[in-house]
Amino acid sequence: MAHRKLTSVLPSPQPHWVGDGFFVRPLFADLAFGQEVSPFLMLDYAAPHEFRPSAKPPGVGAHPHRGFETVTIVYDGEIEHRDSAGNSGTIGPGDVQWMTAGSGLLHEEFHSREQAKRGGKVSMAQLWVNLPAKDKSAAPHYQTILKDDIPVVDLGQATLRVVAGAYGETKGPARTFSPVHVWDIDAKAGADLELPIAAGDNVMIALFSGAVSVDGRSVTQAGLLTFGTAGETIALRVTADAKLLVLTGKPLNEPIAHYGPFVMNTEAEIRASIDDFRRGKMGNLEAFA
Repeated sequence: MAHRKLTSVLPSPQPHWVGDGFFVRPLFADLAFGQEVSPFLMLDYAAPHEFRPSAKPPGVGAHPHRGFETVTIVYDGEIEHRDSAGNSGTIGPGDVQWMTAGSGLLHEEFHSREQAKRGGKVSMAQLWVNLPAKDKSAAPHYQTILKDDIPVVDLGQATLRVVAGAYGETKGPARTFSPVHVWDIDAKAGADLELPIAAGDNVMIALFSGAVSVDGRSVTQAGLLTFGTAGETIALRVTADAKLLVLTGKPLNEPIAHYGPFVMNTEAEIRASIDDFRRGKMGNLEAFA
């Protein structure tokens, strides 16, 4: 089968703080919110960071979202979530939170109280997934996907967790609005990976740590790999123990208008979203304190 060609390697941008709890690198860089990465929108990666014990959990206070989904994968530590739809929960290492903002809500994310109390290492990734225009008014929804519910595929010198979509006959637990595949891979040095990619899918591979070789090019620093549209597989060799996140999906081929925490199809819809938020139509988080 023909391999897709590597088209670019985007180096990891400089990290910045989101609130006081997440020191993240926006790996999509200038491609964020563009058609080249559709149906995905952006990807933040918080590499392992040591936090001192604190009586006040670090994190991000109440803020709105509308028109897309957030997917949070925890690698180290514990994260607590609470939103104005009445959902709350804690996710730990290996767990995933898949939140559909849909028609709009307020939410907050903090280190868990126990995590803050003991301090220690926190690491996670957050992916934004666009919603098709017909689903942007869907009711807000929350999926807690625990580590034990995520199937693991043994690739010899690598393990692949199927968070969403499928890998061969192995299906992931996440319910999605459009065809996407999210594979979380840990690979040992020397692993040769040949990953199947569906025709018509956009595909990106985030290298969180380690090193790989693709099309004769050595990638030794964290960043994002993008590929052409022709071909049915991605072939890469792992040259140093690596953590990868593979994202593939059918592009929505719809206009994208975005402003801060709102992702819609037109500027008029963005203005309406801002107005709805200001009028309190996305709920009151304090009601669930």
